[in-house]
Amino acid sequence: MAEKQGIKIITQNKKAWHDYFVDEKYEAGIELYGTEVKSIRGGGINLKDSYCHVKDGELYAIGIHVSPYEHGNIFNREPLRDRRLLMHKKEILKLQGLMTQKGYTLVPLQVYFKGPRLKVEIGLCRGKKLYDKRDSIAKAESDREIERRMKDKTYRN
Repeated sequence: MAEKQGIKIITQNKKAWHDYFVDEKYEAGIELYGTEVKSIRGGGINLKDSYCHVKDGELYAIGIHVSPYEHGNIFNREPLRDRRLLMHKKEILKLQGLMTQKGYTLVPLQVYFKGPRLKVEIGLCRGKKLYDKRDSIAKAESDREIERRMKDKTYRN
């Protein structure tokens, strides 16, 4: 389905779904240099342990690791540099207010190409406690078990 809309998912942050409750999702552009885009097209990006921060009215993604492009020589940038995310000023101010008042965190959830443009889906998240994580794991295991048994019943008939 995603391929039909011109969306090609490059990477997802599965750890974010394990560690946080995602209340809202937003789409943002990302400011990159040419060799970084080439590296990302090859799958050289990692969102693990990344988060977003508002500084001077601008939104930055911190901790996104973009591997250096193999053929980039002097044009390669630092892999863990802070990258500016592109959103409307009103959206950034709204997110900043929610982060300060209600204790939310902004976390990159996935990176994808939407047509020729690279987009980042960021989530407005609340942290999970240890017992919430256990509940999520137990629910996922029970869902897998139900699916497995339903699949066995369909083959037997």
